[in-house]
Amino acid sequence: MQKLLRLPLIWRVLIAIVLGISLGFITPTWIVRIFATFNDFFGQLINFCVPLIILALVSAAIADTHGNAGRMLLLTLALAYLSTVVAGLVSYGTGAWLFPRWISPTDLHAATASDIDLSSYFSIKLPPTLDVLSALVLAFMLGLGIVHTHAHTIQNFMCELRDIIMLVIEKAVVPLLPLYIFGIFLTMTSKGEIGSVLHTFLYVVLIIFALHVLWLVGLYLIAGAVARRNPFRLMYTMLPAYLTALATSSSAATIPVTLRQAKLTGARPSVVDFVVPLCANIHLSGSCLKIVACSLALMIMLGQPFSFGLFFGLICLLAITLVAAPGVPGGAIMAALPLLASVLGFTPEMQALMVSLYIAMDSFGTACNVMGDGALTTIINSLTKEKQQ
Repeated sequence: MQKLLRLPLIWRVLIAIVLGISLGFITPTWIVRIFATFNDFFGQLINFCVPLIILALVSAAIADTHGNAGRMLLLTLALAYLSTVVAGLVSYGTGAWLFPRWISPTDLHAATASDIDLSSYFSIKLPPTLDVLSALVLAFMLGLGIVHTHAHTIQNFMCELRDIIMLVIEKAVVPLLPLYIFGIFLTMTSKGEIGSVLHTFLYVVLIIFALHVLWLVGLYLIAGAVARRNPFRLMYTMLPAYLTALATSSSAATIPVTLRQAKLTGARPSVVDFVVPLCANIHLSGSCLKIVACSLALMIMLGQPFSFGLFFGLICLLAITLVAAPGVPGGAIMAALPLLASVLGFTPEMQALMVSLYIAMDSFGTACNVMGDGALTTIINSLTKEKQQ
C-alpha cells in the first residue's frame, strides 16, 4: 500500500480508472452504492475547499509581489492573462468545430436509461462558506489592500491560511482522489455508460495534445518575431524545461530548469529571475486550454446547450481563478470546479469526469504552461529592453 501511495498521482488515477472499469461488471449493487455515498460526501468536500483555496492562495500571491517592478509586473500580468484567455478561446473554437462531428449526444443518454438504483445511501450537506466569485473578489481586495497598506498582520494570516489549506489538500483531498475516481468509473461501468465515456475521452485527449503543440508553436512564432530570433531554436532551448515538467507535473518543481534554459535563450538574468517564477503562478494557458476542451466535450456528450458567450465568461474567470492552482497537485481542475458548476451547471458526476480526464493528462498541461513561460520571458525581455533604450 505504501508503494502505491508513493506513485505519482497520474499513475494512481490511471490504476483507479482501470480497476473501476474492470470491477464495475462484477461488483454487487450494494457495494457500488457504498462508493456512491463516499463520492457524494467527497464531492461536497471539494466544493467546500475550493473557495478557501482561491481566497488564501490568490490573496497571498498578490501580496507576495509587494508592488515591486511596477512596469514589468503589469506587463507580465497582462501578457499572462491575455495568453491564457486566447488559449481558452482557441480551445473553444476548435472544440465547437470538431467535437459535434465526433461526439454523439445520444450515446450516454441511452446508456443511462437503467432501472438499477446506484444512488448514495445518504447525503450529508456541506455548503461552501463562500461562492467562487465572492472568494475571488475578496481575495483581490485583500491582496491589493495588503500591498498598498503594508498590512503585515493580515498578510501573515493569509499566508498561514494558505499553508493550512494546502496541507488539507495535499494530505486529505489529493490522496483520496483516486478512490473518488474509482467510485465514479465503478458506477459508470455498472450503469453501462463506460463505452461512451472512453470513446469520448480518446478523441478529446488526441485533440488537446495537438492543440498544445499548435499553441506553443504560435506563442514562439510571436516571441521570435518580437525578439527577432529563430522561434524553433528558442523552442529547442526550452525543451529541457518542457521534458522536466512532463516528468514532474509541477510548474514549481520545474522552476530551476526553466530559469536556466530561459537564460540560455539570451534573455537578461534580471528579467528571467522576475518573470519565470511569477509566470509559474499566473500563466496557465495549457491548463485553461485543456479545461475548456474537456468541459465542452462533456456538454456535447450530454446533449447540453452551449454558446460562445457562455464559454467566454467562463474563460475570463478561469484565467483569474487558475492563479490559485500551481501550489496544489492537480490544482487547476480543483480551482475550476466551482466555476464549472456555477457557470456551466456541471453536476457532481460531470465534475468527477472532469477531474479524471484532466489529471490523466495533467503533465501535458503543466509542460505546456512551463514552455509558454519561456516564450513570454523572451517577449517581455525584448519589450522592456526597447523601453529602457
